[in-house]
Amino acid sequence: MNRSLVNDGVVLLGAIAGAVVGHLLFRWIATQGFYALVLPGGLAGLAAGIGRASSRATAAACGVIGLVAGLFTEWRFAPFAADPGIGYFLTHVHQLRPVTLGLIAIGAAIALWVPLRRRAVVA
Repeated sequence: MNRSLVNDGVVLLGAIAGAVVGHLLFRWIATQGFYALVLPGGLAGLAAGIGRASSRATAAACGVIGLVAGLFTEWRFAPFAADPGIGYFLTHVHQLRPVTLGLIAIGAAIALWVPLRRRAVVA
């Protein structure tokens, strides 16, 4: 099997696992009175950094995983009162507070940046 394909699989699985752990940690920390929305995306990036992505596309996919994890976590934690559905949430995401959007963006940036920096140079 192609080594770069295996490495990309490890990176993507790490990103997904980190996003899940970040979501669960966010929920626990929220019960303690803190708002750590950067965790789902940030942990997705840190866990993805365990492997070495062979392409920028893999790093970009990790960024998307981080963004989706942050949005999903916010939706599960605080859906809109008018309609708690995911469709309504996604069409009204621009109405979230700037701090919320900023934390989601920082998490997604970490999810992109870490695998991008650790990208394996293929000669």
